[in-house]
Amino acid sequence: MGDSRTPVQVGLLGCGNVGSALARLVGENADLLTARTGVPIEIVRVLVRDLSKRRDVKLSSDAFTADGAAVVGADDIDVVVEMMGGVEPAKSLITEALRAGKPVVTANKELIAQDGPELLAIAADAGVDLLFEASVAGGIPLLRPLRESLAGDRIRRVLGIVNGTTNYILTRMTEVGSSFEAALAEAQRLGLAEPDPTADVEGYDAASKAAIIASIAFGALVGPEDVYREGITGVTSDDIESAAALGYVVKLLAVAEEREGEVAVRVHPTMVPLHHPLASVRESFNAVFIEGEAVGELMLYGRGAGGGPTASALLGDLADAVKNLVGGGKGATIGELVERPIRAIEDTESPFYLLLEVADRPGVLAAIAGEFGEHGVSIKSMEQRGIGDDARLIFITHRAREADVRSTLERLRHVEAVHRVGSVLRVIGDGE
Repeated sequence: MGDSRTPVQVGLLGCGNVGSALARLVGENADLLTARTGVPIEIVRVLVRDLSKRRDVKLSSDAFTADGAAVVGADDIDVVVEMMGGVEPAKSLITEALRAGKPVVTANKELIAQDGPELLAIAADAGVDLLFEASVAGGIPLLRPLRESLAGDRIRRVLGIVNGTTNYILTRMTEVGSSFEAALAEAQRLGLAEPDPTADVEGYDAASKAAIIASIAFGALVGPEDVYREGITGVTSDDIESAAALGYVVKLLAVAEEREGEVAVRVHPTMVPLHHPLASVRESFNAVFIEGEAVGELMLYGRGAGGGPTASALLGDLADAVKNLVGGGKGATIGELVERPIRAIEDTESPFYLLLEVADRPGVLAAIAGEFGEHGVSIKSMEQRGIGDDARLIFITHRAREADVRSTLERLRHVEAVHRVGSVLRVIGDGE
């Protein structure tokens, strides 16, 4: 690497939508990349599953291989970019590359959320970069600002829409009145949702991203198992309509916050007031809202998925890795992650939206209000819809402890006139 004119040779692990887009960007922006890094960058070897498949990339057929070890172990490969997804064999291949002194760039949120600290330690021992900007929020530059620009600030909270599939579904339910099933089917037709949408609609994808965000924002060891998770499959058209009537919109939010020395991380459907910046984030776009002591409030917005945006984030990391490799240095790290107490969901606090199906008869409201008061849950507003045996009561509470709300709901299920405890959604906004 002593001759700055010698090309840096890159091996790709994966060549699907994102890998193909990255290969095209490297070719199209060759002069720009050379100007910014000081050396040409060439993709010379690519791991694929199917060697017979035609791909829209300008690479020699000899570059493709079905053997991952032939990519990461090759003497002529200087940097590795991983886009395979999943934990294995990606973890083993990345480990092999790092131990061989090769910087690695990855978009693998599941792997980084689960094994990021271990892989970062391996990278540190080898003195090379492990960069993963593309693992959260696609093309939005989020992790680098948290890691570098805001490194001297104390982050209080990060909350955001980090899954485009669920945001698209909720947008369709809100704007055109689609059912969850119809909106999901439309997302699948458009390629925004997988044939098996579980990872998206049940919140697993967002939980992995929330773990990564919390780790960087708070310097804490946070894994997916530390993230409380609820998906959007229980969100009904009634919830969407009630939210609109009350001045809210329903979004799947990832929330990471630090309170009293503890880190709380959760993913769940949330009522967002219409005046909040996150309320206007539509379709498959992502946005992340950061609250810091010095910086105040800021929001990053853009496309959170897709070949182009994700490849853009990968390319930024690749350029950094190449510059550091050529210069004999390393980029900014996330620092040492330490064990921090994880606050249980029962001890977190927020306002709540609650829907009760009740029989409208004398004394019912007093009995219900009494249960709220008994458990220290203060009611901010109440609205009744319908009369007689088919009445519905909709409550918005002031900020309340999760355990207290759960205890209230359990007692309400035993109130004779309460037919059913319906939806329960957390709320962000005023009064937090």
